[in-house]
Amino acid sequence: MFCCIRNPERLWRIHRQAEPATVALSIPPSSFGKSSIAKCVADGDENIILNPRFEDGLNNWSARSCKILIHESMGDGKILPLSGKFFASATERTQSWNGIQQEITGRVQRKLAYEVTAVVRIFGTNVTSSDVRVTLWVQTPNLREQYISIANLQATDKDWVQLQGKFLINGTPSRAVIYLEGPPPGTDILVNSLVVKHAAKAPPATPPVFENADYGVNIVENSGLNDDLNGWFPLGNCTLSVGTGSPHVLPPMARDSLGPHEPLSGRYILVTNRTQTWMGPAQMITDKIKLYLTYQVSAWVRVGPGATGPQNVNVALSVDGQWVNGGQIEANNGRWHEIGGSFRIEKQPSKVMVYIQGPSSGVNLMVAGLQIFPVDRKARFKHLKWQSDKIRKRDVVLKFSGLEAGNLFGTFVKVAQTRNSFPLGSCISRTSIDNEDFVDFLVKNFNWAVFGNELKWPWTEPQQGNFNYKDADELLDLCKSNNIETRGHCIFWEVEYTIQSWVRSLNKTDLMTAIQNRLTGLLTRYKEKFRHYDVNNEMLHGSFYQDRLGKDIRSYMFKTAHQLDPSATLFVNDYHVEDGDDTRSSPEKYIQHILDLQDQGAPVGGIGIQGHIDSPVGPIVCSALDQLGILGLPIWFTELDVSSINEYIRADDLEVMLREGFAHPAMDGIMLWGFWELFMSRDNAHLVDAEGSINEAGKRYLALKHEWLSHAHGHISDQGDFKFRGFHGEYSVEVVTLSKKVSKTFVVDKGESPLVVTINL
Repeated sequence: MFCCIRNPERLWRIHRQAEPATVALSIPPSSFGKSSIAKCVADGDENIILNPRFEDGLNNWSARSCKILIHESMGDGKILPLSGKFFASATERTQSWNGIQQEITGRVQRKLAYEVTAVVRIFGTNVTSSDVRVTLWVQTPNLREQYISIANLQATDKDWVQLQGKFLINGTPSRAVIYLEGPPPGTDILVNSLVVKHAAKAPPATPPVFENADYGVNIVENSGLNDDLNGWFPLGNCTLSVGTGSPHVLPPMARDSLGPHEPLSGRYILVTNRTQTWMGPAQMITDKIKLYLTYQVSAWVRVGPGATGPQNVNVALSVDGQWVNGGQIEANNGRWHEIGGSFRIEKQPSKVMVYIQGPSSGVNLMVAGLQIFPVDRKARFKHLKWQSDKIRKRDVVLKFSGLEAGNLFGTFVKVAQTRNSFPLGSCISRTSIDNEDFVDFLVKNFNWAVFGNELKWPWTEPQQGNFNYKDADELLDLCKSNNIETRGHCIFWEVEYTIQSWVRSLNKTDLMTAIQNRLTGLLTRYKEKFRHYDVNNEMLHGSFYQDRLGKDIRSYMFKTAHQLDPSATLFVNDYHVEDGDDTRSSPEKYIQHILDLQDQGAPVGGIGIQGHIDSPVGPIVCSALDQLGILGLPIWFTELDVSSINEYIRADDLEVMLREGFAHPAMDGIMLWGFWELFMSRDNAHLVDAEGSINEAGKRYLALKHEWLSHAHGHISDQGDFKFRGFHGEYSVEVVTLSKKVSKTFVVDKGESPLVVTINL
């Protein structure tokens, strides 16, 4: 999903505190004609934009701190409307947020999803392409302001392009204004049309049908090289040959998926004369790939002598020319390394090639036993159910006492679990809780919450000395009133582009003072109110504070946070730890990172694995958890989301991650990074659509929650007790005697020995 770059839609907008929104659909000009765009944006009775094609001049339109004009043509007649007779321009722009706007107050309704389509281009002397955005400004009756980013794409001065996006307003707006913005000052925004109408309901999803899936069958031809190099070819001008002496056993992650299997041949592909990093062995697999199947990738790799330092090795796929990550590692000279990954293809490709690449030019590469095979997830689930029962349940003995205890033999007992104690939470935002349907789903189905943006430093102090804790306070009040525990995300964020400009501009002394003030202000205000804190987010992927203040600043943040709020468990938090897709955040690197912090005295109390994952494969995820588990610290999925256009595949992906986490003894909790459409950082990741309908992924989540509640019934034994085995959590028991019905509650906590609960009747 993220490859090596974070999805920018996940981030707050520093200058305007925007909500997450859908990414615009960018359609290149060559893919449509004038008539097809005109058809896409044809406005009807549903369009809430007045005068959408400027046929009535500039009526109902206004300028956003610039000047707007109406045109039939521009540029000596070279620029003509794509449809209709007119277009408008926003000109004399001095700020990127200047543009053309229309007030839609009274025409836009809360809790309704709207789809937006705009046809735009740019005009200027120095800029040939630029980002153009559609943004909605909303003001609530209490004067709270919200900026919703609806759509954006790169527009050019050559062709009209189409922006598409969706939005939803949770609260009741006192004012709402939609506008176009984005290009640098001096560049005109040209608008041919703007349509905003109620979003059509998506057609019901259908589950993919996997005929002859051949789970566990390798699709790589001549993987063992028994037929020399048949089926393989060199990518680039490198040289391939066959060597002997590679491992005869499957890599561990593949063994976990495949079970008993033939040993490997011990032969490997030797790649020499490599003059580019992308050169290596390749094979076409186009006809062997089946849509929507999740494929696991496994191989042994090794780099030859001559390497200076660790070398990146990547199993990659070229899918119609687009790079797909099949897994990557850092390899050191002198030994074989396991490489593992996964992928899935959801659109019919015309050409798929797998190749192995990565080491520096001149460094030889060795590849043995490459396996690419579809994964049988349901078989894995059977094992995980058994594992979950083993570690998440406890034997319970209910002993009955009281006046009637001697006459209870044979009395009917009914036990029902009302709440599982395993933390299942979600990311929430301040604007989302204005939607009572969102709050209802949250309260019923989650026992933990984390704030997406509202506790981050750029949100609580966007300008130096200008504090905003109101949003976090209101979220905290909601959670407290509904018995929902909270994680604090995050005190600092190490990635430079996420840090507000005033912090980045500070000198060393003032930056240290600002850090001290941030720690003192936040942790004093919220002492004992957040169970966890992500202290310095994504230290494996950023180094802003460390670069400016030295290595000790990271441990200082942990130690000071602990002094200010000893009750909070302090977490490290990073991404791509569990999927084999990023050498910077491999489990080995994460372990070393944590050990380094501990060596400096940092009281690291928990390990956060964000879990923004595509095509998850259980044994790969479990392998990462096993490795991190040696540290003895609680592990959480802190920001879990999965993404697929097909709801059934999304549900399968979600089930993989939830079951792997719930079944692992080192895992202490799982937080989803949202659940409601248009209020998540990734498209096609939601469990509930914008208007409240639960999709297949949401139904799967609810089914698992139900599965993880224990129920038992039977009769009291002649020893005056009733035994059952149940998940940890809260229970009610009901006993009906000849004279009365008695209901009691009790809690099953963790423990190795049977829990004895005395029920006084």
